[in-house]
Amino acid sequence: MTILDGKGTAQEIRKELKEKVESLKNNGERPPHLAAVLVGDDGPSHTYVNAKVKDCRQIGYESTLVDLPATISEKDLLDKVDQLNNDDNIDGFIVQLPLPDHIDENEIIAAINPNKDVDGFHPENFGRMALNLPSFISATPRGIVELLDRYDIETEGKHCVVIGRSNIVGTPISILMSRNNKVGNATVTVTHSRTKNLKEITQQADIVIAAIGNPYFLKAEMVKEGAVVIDVGMSRVEDASKKRGYRLAGDVDFDKVKEKASHITPVPGGVGPMTRAALLLNTFRAYSIKK
Repeated sequence: MTILDGKGTAQEIRKELKEKVESLKNNGERPPHLAAVLVGDDGPSHTYVNAKVKDCRQIGYESTLVDLPATISEKDLLDKVDQLNNDDNIDGFIVQLPLPDHIDENEIIAAINPNKDVDGFHPENFGRMALNLPSFISATPRGIVELLDRYDIETEGKHCVVIGRSNIVGTPISILMSRNNKVGNATVTVTHSRTKNLKEITQQADIVIAAIGNPYFLKAEMVKEGAVVIDVGMSRVEDASKKRGYRLAGDVDFDKVKEKASHITPVPGGVGPMTRAALLLNTFRAYSIKK
Protein backbone atom coordinates (compact mmCIF):
# COMPACT_ATOMS: atom_id res chain seq x y z
CA MET A 1 0.00 0.00 0.00
CA THR A 2 1.30 3.42 -0.98
CA ILE A 3 0.29 6.65 0.73
CA LEU A 4 -0.32 9.37 -1.86
CA ASP A 5 1.48 12.18 -0.06
CA GLY A 6 -0.30 15.36 -1.07
CA LYS A 7 1.64 17.44 1.42
CA GLY A 8 5.02 16.37 0.06
CA THR A 9 3.90 16.63 -3.55
CA ALA A 10 2.51 20.13 -2.96
CA GLN A 11 5.85 21.12 -1.48
CA GLU A 12 7.57 19.91 -4.67
CA ILE A 13 5.19 22.03 -6.75
CA ARG A 14 5.84 25.11 -4.60
CA LYS A 15 9.59 24.54 -4.99
CA GLU A 16 9.22 24.37 -8.78
CA LEU A 17 7.14 27.55 -8.84
CA LYS A 18 9.55 29.35 -6.53
CA GLU A 19 12.38 28.65 -8.96
CA LYS A 20 10.28 30.06 -11.81
CA VAL A 21 9.48 33.19 -9.81
CA GLU A 22 13.12 33.72 -8.93
CA SER A 23 13.99 33.43 -12.62
CA LEU A 24 11.36 36.07 -13.45
CA LYS A 25 12.73 38.44 -10.83
CA ASN A 26 16.30 37.90 -12.03
CA ASN A 27 15.11 38.99 -15.48
CA GLY A 28 13.62 42.16 -14.05
CA GLU A 29 10.02 40.97 -14.30
CA ARG A 30 7.38 41.19 -11.60
CA PRO A 31 6.07 38.00 -9.94
CA PRO A 32 2.50 36.67 -10.32
CA HIS A 33 -0.13 38.34 -8.15
CA LEU A 34 -3.05 36.45 -6.57
CA ALA A 35 -5.92 38.16 -4.76
CA ALA A 36 -8.50 36.56 -2.48
CA VAL A 37 -11.87 38.04 -1.54
CA LEU A 38 -13.14 36.93 1.87
CA VAL A 39 -16.68 37.86 2.89
CA GLY A 40 -17.73 37.48 6.53
CA ASP A 41 -16.08 35.60 9.38
CA ASP A 42 -16.48 31.91 8.47
CA GLY A 43 -13.72 30.13 10.43
CA PRO A 44 -12.68 27.47 7.88
CA SER A 45 -12.71 30.10 5.11
CA HIS A 46 -10.37 32.35 7.09
CA THR A 47 -8.04 29.43 7.77
CA TYR A 48 -7.99 28.41 4.12
CA VAL A 49 -7.43 31.92 2.75
CA ASN A 50 -4.65 32.60 5.27
CA ALA A 51 -2.96 29.39 4.12
CA LYS A 52 -3.15 30.61 0.52
CA VAL A 53 -1.54 33.92 1.49
CA LYS A 54 1.22 31.98 3.27
CA ASP A 55 1.77 29.83 0.16
CA CYS A 56 2.15 32.96 -1.97
CA ARG A 57 4.68 34.42 0.42
CA GLN A 58 6.67 31.17 0.45
CA ILE A 59 7.15 31.03 -3.32
CA GLY A 60 7.48 34.76 -3.97
CA TYR A 61 4.05 35.59 -5.39
CA GLU A 62 2.45 38.88 -4.52
CA SER A 63 -0.87 38.48 -2.72
CA THR A 64 -3.77 40.70 -1.74
CA LEU A 65 -6.46 39.85 0.79
CA VAL A 66 -9.74 41.72 0.36
CA ASP A 67 -11.58 41.28 3.67
CA LEU A 68 -15.23 42.33 3.48
CA PRO A 69 -18.03 42.30 6.08
CA ALA A 70 -20.81 39.70 5.94
CA THR A 71 -23.30 42.55 5.60
CA ILE A 72 -21.93 43.72 2.24
CA SER A 73 -24.61 43.96 -0.44
CA GLU A 74 -24.49 41.83 -3.58
CA LYS A 75 -24.11 45.00 -5.68
CA ASP A 76 -21.12 46.19 -3.66
CA LEU A 77 -19.49 42.76 -3.94
CA LEU A 78 -20.07 42.80 -7.70
CA ASP A 79 -18.43 46.23 -7.81
CA LYS A 80 -15.39 44.81 -5.98
CA VAL A 81 -15.21 41.92 -8.46
CA ASP A 82 -15.36 44.40 -11.34
CA GLN A 83 -12.55 46.39 -9.75
CA LEU A 84 -10.36 43.28 -9.55
CA ASN A 85 -11.26 42.35 -13.12
CA ASN A 86 -9.88 45.68 -14.29
CA ASP A 87 -6.80 45.82 -12.05
CA ASP A 88 -3.82 45.13 -14.32
CA ASN A 89 -1.66 44.31 -11.30
CA ILE A 90 -3.86 41.33 -10.38
CA ASP A 91 -3.29 38.21 -12.49
CA GLY A 92 -5.92 36.03 -10.86
CA PHE A 93 -8.32 36.12 -7.95
CA ILE A 94 -10.80 34.02 -6.06
CA VAL A 95 -13.96 34.81 -4.16
CA GLN A 96 -13.91 32.41 -1.23
CA LEU A 97 -17.05 30.31 -0.82
CA PRO A 98 -19.47 29.99 0.89
CA LEU A 99 -20.94 33.49 0.69
CA PRO A 100 -23.65 34.91 2.99
CA ASP A 101 -27.17 33.73 2.19
CA HIS A 102 -28.29 37.05 0.76
CA ILE A 103 -25.68 36.89 -2.00
CA ASP A 104 -26.19 34.76 -5.11
CA GLU A 105 -22.96 32.79 -5.54
CA ASN A 106 -23.69 32.06 -9.20
CA GLU A 107 -24.03 35.78 -9.95
CA ILE A 108 -20.67 36.50 -8.34
CA ILE A 109 -18.89 33.64 -10.11
CA ALA A 110 -20.33 34.65 -13.48
CA ALA A 111 -19.06 38.21 -12.96
CA ILE A 112 -15.42 37.13 -12.65
CA ASN A 113 -13.26 37.62 -15.74
CA PRO A 114 -12.70 34.04 -17.04
CA ASN A 115 -9.04 34.89 -17.68
CA LYS A 116 -8.62 35.69 -13.97
CA ASP A 117 -10.83 32.88 -12.69
CA VAL A 118 -8.08 30.81 -11.07
CA ASP A 119 -10.68 28.86 -9.06
CA GLY A 120 -12.04 27.55 -12.38
CA PHE A 121 -15.68 28.05 -11.40
CA HIS A 122 -16.79 30.38 -14.21
CA PRO A 123 -19.22 28.73 -16.69
CA GLU A 124 -16.85 29.49 -19.56
CA ASN A 125 -13.97 27.67 -17.88
CA PHE A 126 -16.20 24.77 -16.89
CA GLY A 127 -17.47 24.45 -20.45
CA ARG A 128 -13.99 24.60 -21.96
CA MET A 129 -12.83 21.98 -19.47
CA ALA A 130 -15.71 19.70 -20.50
CA LEU A 131 -14.72 20.13 -24.16
CA ASN A 132 -11.06 19.35 -23.37
CA LEU A 133 -10.02 22.86 -24.38
CA PRO A 134 -7.43 24.97 -22.53
CA SER A 135 -9.05 26.35 -19.40
CA PHE A 136 -8.66 26.96 -15.70
CA ILE A 137 -9.62 23.74 -13.93
CA SER A 138 -11.04 24.07 -10.43
CA ALA A 139 -8.33 23.60 -7.86
CA THR A 140 -9.39 20.38 -6.12
CA PRO A 141 -9.98 18.34 -9.30
CA ARG A 142 -6.77 19.70 -10.81
CA GLY A 143 -4.91 18.81 -7.62
CA ILE A 144 -6.24 15.25 -7.78
CA VAL A 145 -5.16 14.87 -11.41
CA GLU A 146 -1.73 16.30 -10.60
CA LEU A 147 -1.31 13.84 -7.72
CA LEU A 148 -2.31 10.85 -9.85
CA ASP A 149 0.05 12.03 -12.58
CA ARG A 150 3.05 12.46 -10.32
CA TYR A 151 2.55 9.02 -8.79
CA ASP A 152 2.14 7.46 -12.25
CA ILE A 153 -1.24 5.97 -11.40
CA GLU A 154 -2.62 4.15 -14.44
CA THR A 155 -6.10 5.40 -15.27
CA GLU A 156 -6.62 4.37 -18.89
CA GLY A 157 -9.32 1.73 -19.20
CA LYS A 158 -9.88 1.67 -15.44
CA HIS A 159 -13.28 1.88 -13.78
CA CYS A 160 -13.43 5.08 -11.73
CA VAL A 161 -16.31 5.59 -9.30
CA VAL A 162 -16.92 9.14 -8.07
CA ILE A 163 -19.03 9.53 -4.94
CA GLY A 164 -20.57 13.00 -5.06
CA ARG A 165 -21.72 15.27 -7.88
CA SER A 166 -20.98 18.82 -6.70
CA ASN A 167 -20.02 21.46 -9.25
CA ILE A 168 -16.79 22.05 -7.36
CA VAL A 169 -15.42 18.49 -7.18
CA GLY A 170 -17.64 15.54 -8.16
CA THR A 171 -18.85 16.65 -11.57
CA PRO A 172 -15.58 18.18 -12.85
CA ILE A 173 -13.39 15.28 -11.68
CA SER A 174 -15.77 12.82 -13.38
CA ILE A 175 -15.27 14.73 -16.64
CA LEU A 176 -11.50 14.96 -16.21
CA MET A 177 -11.15 11.24 -15.53
CA SER A 178 -13.02 10.39 -18.74
CA ARG A 179 -11.22 12.87 -21.03
CA ASN A 180 -8.68 11.70 -23.58
CA ASN A 181 -5.61 12.72 -21.58
CA LYS A 182 -2.71 11.03 -19.81
CA VAL A 183 -4.67 11.08 -16.55
CA GLY A 184 -8.03 10.13 -17.99
CA ASN A 185 -9.49 7.62 -20.44
CA ALA A 186 -11.24 5.92 -17.53
CA THR A 187 -14.76 4.56 -17.56
CA VAL A 188 -16.48 6.76 -14.99
CA THR A 189 -19.53 6.12 -12.83
CA VAL A 190 -20.92 9.07 -10.85
CA THR A 191 -22.80 8.12 -7.69
CA HIS A 192 -24.68 10.28 -5.21
CA SER A 193 -27.32 10.30 -2.47
CA ARG A 194 -29.97 8.78 -4.75
CA THR A 195 -27.77 5.95 -6.03
CA LYS A 196 -29.03 2.45 -5.29
CA ASN A 197 -26.71 -0.48 -4.56
CA LEU A 198 -23.76 1.85 -3.98
CA LYS A 199 -21.70 -0.85 -2.28
CA GLU A 200 -21.97 -3.11 -5.32
CA ILE A 201 -20.83 -0.27 -7.57
CA THR A 202 -17.82 0.79 -5.48
CA GLN A 203 -16.72 -2.83 -5.14
CA GLN A 204 -16.18 -2.86 -8.91
CA ALA A 205 -14.04 0.28 -8.94
CA ASP A 206 -10.34 0.37 -9.74
CA ILE A 207 -10.32 4.00 -8.57
CA VAL A 208 -12.69 5.49 -5.97
CA ILE A 209 -12.91 9.26 -5.48
CA ALA A 210 -14.98 10.09 -2.39
CA ALA A 211 -16.23 13.69 -2.26
CA ILE A 212 -19.42 13.89 -0.18
CA GLY A 213 -18.38 15.42 3.15
CA ASN A 214 -19.61 12.45 5.19
CA PRO A 215 -16.98 11.29 7.71
CA TYR A 216 -15.79 7.68 7.35
CA PHE A 217 -18.53 6.93 4.79
CA LEU A 218 -16.45 4.64 2.57
CA LYS A 219 -15.91 1.39 4.47
CA ALA A 220 -13.44 -1.39 3.75
CA GLU A 221 -16.20 -3.75 2.58
CA MET A 222 -17.09 -1.20 -0.12
CA VAL A 223 -13.61 -1.34 -1.70
CA LYS A 224 -12.02 -4.13 -3.71
CA GLU A 225 -8.45 -5.32 -3.18
CA GLY A 226 -5.89 -3.13 -4.91
CA ALA A 227 -8.14 -0.13 -5.52
CA VAL A 228 -6.80 3.43 -5.64
CA VAL A 229 -8.71 5.52 -3.10
CA ILE A 230 -8.83 9.33 -3.22
CA ASP A 231 -10.40 10.99 -0.17
CA VAL A 232 -11.61 14.53 -0.84
CA GLY A 233 -13.62 14.85 2.38
CA MET A 234 -12.64 17.16 5.21
CA SER A 235 -14.99 17.29 8.19
CA ARG A 236 -14.57 18.36 11.78
CA VAL A 237 -15.45 15.58 14.21
CA GLU A 238 -15.75 16.32 17.92
CA ASP A 239 -12.85 14.90 19.90
CA ALA A 240 -12.38 15.89 23.55
CA SER A 241 -8.85 14.46 23.53
CA LYS A 242 -7.73 17.14 21.12
CA LYS A 243 -6.72 20.59 22.33
CA ARG A 244 -8.97 22.28 19.77
CA GLY A 245 -11.88 19.97 20.61
CA TYR A 246 -12.12 18.26 17.23
CA ARG A 247 -10.18 16.21 14.71
CA LEU A 248 -10.23 16.32 10.93
CA ALA A 249 -11.86 13.36 9.23
CA GLY A 250 -12.16 12.32 5.62
CA ASP A 251 -14.93 10.50 3.76
CA VAL A 252 -12.90 7.27 3.95
CA ASP A 253 -12.49 4.92 6.93
CA PHE A 254 -8.75 5.25 6.40
CA ASP A 255 -7.40 2.73 8.95
CA LYS A 256 -9.51 -0.11 7.54
CA VAL A 257 -9.54 0.83 3.86
CA LYS A 258 -5.75 1.22 3.67
CA GLU A 259 -5.41 -2.54 4.32
CA LYS A 260 -7.09 -3.22 0.96
CA ALA A 261 -6.05 -0.24 -1.17
CA SER A 262 -2.99 -0.16 -3.41
CA HIS A 263 -2.82 3.65 -3.07
CA ILE A 264 -4.70 5.98 -0.74
CA THR A 265 -4.69 9.64 0.28
CA PRO A 266 -4.65 10.56 3.98
CA VAL A 267 -6.71 13.27 5.70
CA PRO A 268 -5.16 15.65 6.43
CA GLY A 269 -2.16 15.72 4.11
CA GLY A 270 -3.69 14.36 0.93
CA VAL A 271 -6.00 16.28 -1.40
CA GLY A 272 -6.10 19.46 0.72
CA PRO A 273 -2.49 20.55 0.11
CA MET A 274 -2.87 19.66 -3.57
CA THR A 275 -5.88 21.97 -3.86
CA ARG A 276 -3.77 24.89 -2.64
CA ALA A 277 -0.90 23.92 -4.94
CA ALA A 278 -3.26 23.75 -7.92
CA LEU A 279 -4.43 27.29 -7.20
CA LEU A 280 -0.81 28.45 -7.39
CA LEU A 281 -0.38 26.61 -10.70
CA ASN A 282 -3.52 28.25 -12.06
CA THR A 283 -2.25 31.66 -10.97
CA PHE A 284 1.03 31.14 -12.79
CA ARG A 285 -0.92 30.16 -15.89
CA ALA A 286 -3.04 33.31 -15.64
CA TYR A 287 0.15 35.35 -15.31
CA SER A 288 1.69 33.64 -18.34
CA ILE A 289 -1.42 34.17 -20.48
CA LYS A 290 -1.45 37.85 -19.57
CA LYS A 291 2.21 38.22 -20.56
